[in-house]
Amino acid sequence: MPLEFASSVRSTVGLEWEIMLADPATGDLVGRAPELLSALEAESADERHTVTGELLTNTIEVTSGIGDSVAHAVDDIANAISAVRSATDPAGIELLSAGSHPFAQWFDQEVTDKTRYHTLIERTQWWGRNMMIWGIHVHIGVEDKRKVIPIINALAAYLPHLQALSASSPFWAGERTGYASNRALVFQQLPTAGLPWQLADWSEYESYLDDMVRTGVMADATEVRWDIRPAPRWGTIEVRACDGLSTLPELAAVAALVQVLVEHLSRELDEGRALPTLPSWYHRENKWRAARYGLDARVIVDAAGTQRPVRDHVAEILEELAPLAVELGCVREFGSIDTILTDGASYERQLTIANATGGNLQAVVQHLIREFRSGPEASTDIP
Repeated sequence: MPLEFASSVRSTVGLEWEIMLADPATGDLVGRAPELLSALEAESADERHTVTGELLTNTIEVTSGIGDSVAHAVDDIANAISAVRSATDPAGIELLSAGSHPFAQWFDQEVTDKTRYHTLIERTQWWGRNMMIWGIHVHIGVEDKRKVIPIINALAAYLPHLQALSASSPFWAGERTGYASNRALVFQQLPTAGLPWQLADWSEYESYLDDMVRTGVMADATEVRWDIRPAPRWGTIEVRACDGLSTLPELAAVAALVQVLVEHLSRELDEGRALPTLPSWYHRENKWRAARYGLDARVIVDAAGTQRPVRDHVAEILEELAPLAVELGCVREFGSIDTILTDGASYERQLTIANATGGNLQAVVQHLIREFRSGPEASTDIP
C-alpha cells in the first residue's frame, strides 16, 4: 500500500526532548506527570511548542515547532522548558535529562494510563517494564521522499558518532555499567527497535511496512522504532539514536550536526553522486563500540574497514562541513560539538562526579539537576 510522505521544507528542524521528574531532596524519580500535564498541554495549545506525557509517569516530553534553523527550534524548546518549570517549581519537582537515571528502579515506576502504552508493556513484558530510558529525537525536513532511504542508509554510518557525543547513561539501577550509553543496548530489545534495515528505496520501505502490519508486528509506521527512521507524517528523517542530552546547548549542538549531515547528503544526491554505505555488520559493531566506549571508541568509517578514533573523525567532519553550517545559520551550535569533544560528554562528567564522591549516585543526580538548570558550566561542581 502506498505511504504518503508529507510535504516538508528542506533541512527544517524539529526537536523532541524527554525529561525526567525528580524529588529535589532524594533525587529519585517521581511519577507526577499526570497531575501537571492537563494544564501544561492546554497552555501549549496556542504555542509553537508542545508539552506531553510519555510511557512512564515520571517523564514529560517537550517538542518544538518546525524551525527554519536550529536556533529557531531550540528557542521553542527553551520556551517549553520555561513553561514546564512554571508548574514543577511550585510543585517541588526538579528536572533532569540523561539516557538513564543513575539509581532508580523499574519496579517503582508507573506506566502512563494510555492504551498504546499498556499494549506495549503487555507484549514486551520484562523488557518493556525496564524501558527506563530517555532520549532526544531530531527531525530534519526532506523535500523529496525518493531521497529518504538513500540518506538514511548513508547517515547510519554517523550514528555511532552521534551516540558517542550524546552518551549519558553510564549507570543503571544503581550500578556502574562500564558502558557510556547503556540505553542504546537496552532500547534495541524492543520489537522494531535498533538499527534500520538497509532498504533499496521508498517502495521497499512500503513493502516492509505492509509485511509488518499484515503479520501483526505493528499497527502502523509510528511503531517503527529504529535508531533512524522516516517520519512520513512530518516529511522528515528522524534520528533517534541519541541518549537524552543533559543540557540545552548540547541538544542544540547535536541537532546542528544532524542538520548539516542531512543537508550534505542531500546535496550529494542533487549532484548525482551515489551515497556511500557500510555493510550492516559494521553498523552493528560500531553501535556496540560507541555504546561501550563513547568518545573513546574506534569506529569503522568505510566499506574497506578503515578504523578511526571517533573524536578524530568527528573533528574532521566539523572541519569539512563547516561551510554548510554557515549556510544553514547554525555556526555557533555546530561549533559547540567541539566543546563536547574538549570538555567531555555527559557520561564522562557523571563518572567524574561519582569518582569524586566515592560512588555517590545521589550526588550524580544532583549534578544532573544543576546542569539541566544552569548548563554545562555547572558540570564541574562537586558537592
